[in-house]
Amino acid sequence: MERRQVLKTAGILATGGLTGLAGCSSSGNGDGGGEPSTIETQETAGGSGDSNTVMMVTEGSEYYFDPIGLFIESGETVTFKIQSGSHSATAYKEGTSSASVNRIPESAETFNSETLSEQGATYEHTFETTGTYDYFCIPHKTLGMVGRIVVGEPGGPAEGSMPPDGDVPESQTIVDQGSVSYSSFSG
Repeated sequence: MERRQVLKTAGILATGGLTGLAGCSSSGNGDGGGEPSTIETQETAGGSGDSNTVMMVTEGSEYYFDPIGLFIESGETVTFKIQSGSHSATAYKEGTSSASVNRIPESAETFNSETLSEQGATYEHTFETTGTYDYFCIPHKTLGMVGRIVVGEPGGPAEGSMPPDGDVPESQTIVDQGSVSYSSFSG
């Protein structure tokens, strides 16, 4: 558990250093340089590091989102990032991939990254509708790789029950803590 924190801290410091270097070298013609610098800038915007980044992880026989529970405000963007393995971030919205139930707010836009396999690959989604969103990983749904995001305040069809494929923190716990790490939830 402590190893994860050390690795996460090292990753944040490395990202910060790369972002700083990217900022120093961006005074040229602005040719874009590809997605990584854009993504690094978005992850470090707002001064709170990667607070709206959910890592998608394979560790031995464990497959998980970290944090497993995240609280954000309406209009904020969450970045789902591959730390290791091949994963997706897919909303429990009937008709989206292998979802057979609705576990996002009624008027909310669904999201589905499809399976990403390159280490460091990202998918972003902006959450506009207030409520509770449960989501899963397409290849690891049956192994319990699920997560929950609360936008603004708890609500919607995900409240009062767990996703059909695994457990997530209660919405109020997520609101109270801001984020719930996988290790603190599963450990």
